[in-house]
Amino acid sequence: MIQLGEMPNKDGFFGEYGGQFIPPELITIMNQINDAYEEVRNTAAFKDELQDLFTHYVGRPSPIFYAKRLTEKVGGAKIYLKREDLNHTGAHKINHCLGEALLAKHMGKTKVLAETGAGQHGVALATACALVGIDCEIHMGQVDIEKEHPNVTKMKILGCKLVPVTSGTATLKDAVDSAFVEYLKDPVNSLYAIGSVVGPHPFPKMVRDFQSVVGKEARAQFQDMNGSLPDIITACVGGGSNAMGLFTAFLEDENVEIVGVEPAGKGLDTPDHAATMTLGSKGVIHGFKCYNLQDGEGEPLPVHSIASGLDYPGVGPQHCYLKDMGRVRYESVDDTACLDAFMTLSRVEGIIPALESAHAVAFAMTEATKIGAGKSILVNLSGRGDKDADYVADKLGL
Repeated sequence: MIQLGEMPNKDGFFGEYGGQFIPPELITIMNQINDAYEEVRNTAAFKDELQDLFTHYVGRPSPIFYAKRLTEKVGGAKIYLKREDLNHTGAHKINHCLGEALLAKHMGKTKVLAETGAGQHGVALATACALVGIDCEIHMGQVDIEKEHPNVTKMKILGCKLVPVTSGTATLKDAVDSAFVEYLKDPVNSLYAIGSVVGPHPFPKMVRDFQSVVGKEARAQFQDMNGSLPDIITACVGGGSNAMGLFTAFLEDENVEIVGVEPAGKGLDTPDHAATMTLGSKGVIHGFKCYNLQDGEGEPLPVHSIASGLDYPGVGPQHCYLKDMGRVRYESVDDTACLDAFMTLSRVEGIIPALESAHAVAFAMTEATKIGAGKSILVNLSGRGDKDADYVADKLGL
């Protein structure tokens, strides 16, 4: 059995990645958040409240579905889907948003700020804040606002303050910058609820822990269904929260291959991609060290993905560590293959996936033919595609 040990260490590092590359006064604030999290995370009251919400509010456990018709169409290995798209708000994001909202409530915060790309984190956080009665402010790139109109409407209905971001490329990286600047104005009374396993310590750890329910459920469910573990598990990777949520429970199962799928965009031979693990280099972004896409001066490069939730130039530090040690393999899927998987799953199984999730579906469709019959692949279907339906229909002329 693979022995990985406790991650991260007390300073928030996964190997050489992670940490707190932020001003000293902000380190104090981050450490206060970490102390509060460590204080409540294992208390019966916090765990019971979160589990009650998972069960009666989110609708957990989410099921595993054997995609029989997709398997037959593709040929080869059996393809299974962990149906995070069936959660309340339509994606895995609600898992950590409830945890962060409860933590903010415990700390006496009066406001929660966040960024969002595809809008799923924004919707989930606005939902959680409405539930616990805390003000919510979401920063979102103007490009993504125009692409993800259904989620924009939902956030407004839920009562959050939506801040359009027009600087830079007006996408996810710029939304992070904008939200962080606003957060620095009053870090005492507000909590910056980071939407993935990125940012300074303790957020990569906290978001992973809240998302780990996905993998714990999936591991037990798959064994109940099949009497064994899957041969391959896979999930899309932008910042990497849905992937870490699935991967964590399987890290020490050496017979389970783990594959993260990142966006190749318009092609790895173009500048229009977000393939951080494939083509990135080590550096610091948004207060932590990771692989990222950067220029010669260490500044983040513009990135692209058809999926708004994946167009981020960095990636979670634990992903970087797992790549270096060889425990997780990282592949990339381009926009064309993503669209094909989106339409195929919709028309063969009646499941419209998020464009983010469709990257992992595309990988599974290709990999199934390579590893052949008698094998199995479990895909984390991290979200539903309601938000993407109009965009895809327009792009394909449907």
